[in-house]
Amino acid sequence: MADPLLTDPQLAIGPIAAATAAGDMGRLSAALDQGLDAGLTVNEIKEVLVQLYAYAGFPRSLNALAEFMKVLEARRQRGVADAQGRAPGPLPPPEQMLAVGTANQTRLTGAPVRGPLFEFAPAVDQYLKTHLFGDIFARDNLDWRQRELATVAALSALTGVASQLQAHIRISLNVGLTIAQLKQLAATLADAGQTDAGQCLQAALDAHPGG
Repeated sequence: MADPLLTDPQLAIGPIAAATAAGDMGRLSAALDQGLDAGLTVNEIKEVLVQLYAYAGFPRSLNALAEFMKVLEARRQRGVADAQGRAPGPLPPPEQMLAVGTANQTRLTGAPVRGPLFEFAPAVDQYLKTHLFGDIFARDNLDWRQRELATVAALSALTGVASQLQAHIRISLNVGLTIAQLKQLAATLADAGQTDAGQCLQAALDAHPGG
């Protein structure tokens, strides 16, 4: 039985994330419009753009949020009433973030994350656990599949991050996505004019065991 296809809202995350990471405001504006038309809510898109600061940096995330404000205002002027969607629920208290993040990271990766890099720079290990996995991934108005679609698409649009892309392909499979669905995402990026990102993801999937 063939894998189910990703839905239109799930697929719409990819071009938004890739254009944000690349800093391509023209394609981002179009992708944001198309994402809203596909059924993504305002809060879901905001959450994607906020999450991507952890992968593409604050400047790209802030620029993307500013572009999103322009897109929403233009749609409002056209009489389009976009669904706001659900805001994230309450987060764990700060003193629990390390434990929550460690548990989330272990579930996502399938095993505790250790290694010489984190021994060399323990601060980055703590930031990953407490903030990325304990704060961002604890926000519940996107599920982990949506978050991984955004992350994989963003990493596909960046250069020099092949090992991180492969790591997030593995995480995507751990949270229930399939190679066939990720290939569908790669094709969607190419169809959106983000050819390099689509080709990068397709090549990474071809190199992945089982790809």
